[in-house]
Amino acid sequence: MIKLVLTDMDGTFLNNSGDFNRELYKDVKIIMEEKGVVFAPVTGKQCERVEELFGDDAKGYWILGDSATRIKHNGKFVYESLLSNKLGLEMIRLLEKISLEHTIIACTRNGAVIKDNIPQEEAAIVRRSYAQVRQVSDFNEVTEDFVKITVHDPAHRCFETREKLSCLFESAYIVASESAWIDIANANVHKGTTVAYLQQLLNVTPEETMAFGDGYNDIELMERAVYSFAVRNAVPELKEAANFITRSNEEDAVMKTIMQILSLQK
Repeated sequence: MIKLVLTDMDGTFLNNSGDFNRELYKDVKIIMEEKGVVFAPVTGKQCERVEELFGDDAKGYWILGDSATRIKHNGKFVYESLLSNKLGLEMIRLLEKISLEHTIIACTRNGAVIKDNIPQEEAAIVRRSYAQVRQVSDFNEVTEDFVKITVHDPAHRCFETREKLSCLFESAYIVASESAWIDIANANVHKGTTVAYLQQLLNVTPEETMAFGDGYNDIELMERAVYSFAVRNAVPELKEAANFITRSNEEDAVMKTIMQILSLQK
């Protein structure tokens, strides 16, 4: 019996326009409530951005946001794992040394921080995933610890950039979810570990869990669910890690699969 549904957002639950079929969603929400199923977005997006996307419906959800470094439920954070300010600034300096052409998004408890000189189109991309954003002239102005550090590279060099960060592999979890994005979190903190924490909190097993994903950063997520689904547009490695393959994100794959599976559940 499914008790918990987990889904990545970009490229999985959301279509290529960054939205979802809201009419179908109404039906999905009803059947999840009828079956007593918990819904949990697991995403690189800021928790507050997820709340914006779902509106009032987000209140009862468990949001594993900021690349699953935080869990927010009913407006309160029930879990978080932070990078120290010292280590975070060291990472940022290295990223700036590697290239000044990619966009660094330094996320703290108080929101995402970007440089004030980034191109306007890059700032717009940041705001698709982050509701709370402030700009600084120098990252050394940030004195708080970091929730995570993210890189967006419009030139799609993130796999190469990640390898240049190998000196930090023991200090942090560093993943290129795709060629344009890198996420850096605390060591041994990723979607799999945070989902395990949530499952323990809710007393839910992997056998009672359904999960959906599309990218390299979803591989550990697949390991926490017996009912693990890669969307058709997923990277090959995720399709190998998942137990099932479903439709693409452009075909409302997550919602249609939830409806199909839960309709069979008594």
